[in-house]
Amino acid sequence: MVTGPVLNNAKPARRQHVEPEAQGPKKLPWGEGERLQKVLAKAGVASRRAAEELINQGRVEVDGAIVREQGLRIDPDHAVVRVDGVRVVVRDEQVYLALNKPKGWQSTMADEMNRPCVGDIVAERVVAGQRLFHVGRLDADTEGLLLLTNDGDLAHRLMHPSFEVSKTYLATVAGEIHGREVGKRLRDGVELEDGPAKVDRFQVLEVGEGKSLVKVVLHEGRKHIVRRLLAAVGHPVTALVRTNIGPVALGDQRPGTLRVLGRDEIGKLYEAVSL
Repeated sequence: MVTGPVLNNAKPARRQHVEPEAQGPKKLPWGEGERLQKVLAKAGVASRRAAEELINQGRVEVDGAIVREQGLRIDPDHAVVRVDGVRVVVRDEQVYLALNKPKGWQSTMADEMNRPCVGDIVAERVVAGQRLFHVGRLDADTEGLLLLTNDGDLAHRLMHPSFEVSKTYLATVAGEIHGREVGKRLRDGVELEDGPAKVDRFQVLEVGEGKSLVKVVLHEGRKHIVRRLLAAVGHPVTALVRTNIGPVALGDQRPGTLRVLGRDEIGKLYEAVSL
């Protein structure tokens, strides 16, 4: 039994402009491109036989149109392929990685002061010719999720504020937070030196021994934004971890380790930024 990707019901960001897709695939002659079921199999969607079933069931789109024709040849470098509405990345050269950046490491591919940095962790990949972008930054004292990719379009959109991709943090802060006042202030907005800022969600997870563990969700990308917001409401951060970027979660991944993103995760990232 073939299980399709989980549908993403996220709405497009209010301010973004989405280009209409072409209506239907451009058919390529024999000998050019690759057969659609082979492309799906190479992308890890299903075996070729199971991919043929997906096509028969009308669950596969190419360039905005449902495809039921077996053996259709497409250009995997340019065709937009979706299964059950979720985009499938089919280009062999694309790399999508999740890194748990350790505390004390720089969010750069190289460091002039020879401090440990993200580039050290992916050095072998860079030497092998992969040109990787890190999606956003984390300050040296913050641990947690960074995405690395050579997909420049995806990286740009994930970092652009107009797409409002959320980020989730776990913060240990000074002081015991009781009641709802702090959360309300953060959700309503706090005036910082570079303008107002607010969180999308705030939750107190643990309180005791003069400190609190809180979860903060926001789509702001300004420097040290979580630390500055919490300090502004009287609870400076003592430890900070980013656990999620949009649909991608850090999970139990150890600091300093990499993992390749799954097909569903990549598809959901594409959906989040309307690619």
